[in-house]
Amino acid sequence: MARLLNVAVLGATGAVGGEFLQLFERRGFPVGRLKLLASERSAGKRIPFRGDAVEVEAVRPESFEGVDVAFFSAGASRSREFAPHAIAAGATVIDNSSAFRMEPDVPLVVPEINFDSIPEGCRLIANPNCSAIILLMAVHPLTRLGRVERLVVSTYQSASGAGAAAMRELEEQTRDVLEGKDPQPRVLPHVYAFNLFSHNTPINEHGYNDEEWKVIHETRKILSRPDLRVNVTCVRVPVLRAHSESVTVEYEGEAPSEERVREAVRNAPGVRLVDDREHNVFPMPLAASGIDEVLVGRIRRDLSHPSAVSLFVAGDQLLKGAALNAVQIAERLLDAGRL
Repeated sequence: MARLLNVAVLGATGAVGGEFLQLFERRGFPVGRLKLLASERSAGKRIPFRGDAVEVEAVRPESFEGVDVAFFSAGASRSREFAPHAIAAGATVIDNSSAFRMEPDVPLVVPEINFDSIPEGCRLIANPNCSAIILLMAVHPLTRLGRVERLVVSTYQSASGAGAAAMRELEEQTRDVLEGKDPQPRVLPHVYAFNLFSHNTPINEHGYNDEEWKVIHETRKILSRPDLRVNVTCVRVPVLRAHSESVTVEYEGEAPSEERVREAVRNAPGVRLVDDREHNVFPMPLAASGIDEVLVGRIRRDLSHPSAVSLFVAGDQLLKGAALNAVQIAERLLDAGRL
């Protein structure tokens, strides 16, 4: 039996924080003492956990004393502020923000792909961007079929990626439109109900938004392919939960057959093949919501390019795209005797 761990969750009252608690219960994660940390505004709330209720504390530098593993999901600025304190207190930090992902000495980890990139004694591990995780869960099995030269990706990103407030806004705006009212954007910059728009992050000098830039560079780091050509368009769509992605994979030589691609997906951990042409059933965000696996299908040769195959992917942004990936990292560390 695994030893019990003292666990902290920073960002406990957010959408991803709630998923951590459900995952601890569902997966039997060996939580001994649990500390739920958030802002002053959320302090004093009580959150159910394993038949009890745990009080949320305002995060302080001293909050991590005695903590074995700390899951951070409170934004990059909070991570930069408090990760050094957690590490100094002896905790291993698994950070879900963008704060440390591209630091050269911080491993950026999807356990099914590059768990071995975590060096012995490492106490700070970055959880990748949700869209990058979902993309790479589908693409990594295909890298074993030949050298991938280029990825062309379009994302269809749900409200869950922008947090619980964005999910509520989509619900409220949808209700307003159906009742004949004029929806008012507050969390996101545009009307969300019955609409879609470029991902709500700043555009850089190259014309790419922050989300696209993250996917490009995180994909290269996780695959250890700094030369990999990646083009990404990220779009916010009026779906509550689970991101979808259209992906074209270009190879150095001739593309593998559709059946080889399907077989690679069938045999890959953490993904599920959903590729029923006869009944026109392929990955959908509704089917991906609330499940651990990333759904992969719509597999076909790119008739415009002899070296390319195309596919469609859907994965739960709050689970494999965020909390589940972090918990899996901790589980693997625990199994290896490193927690």
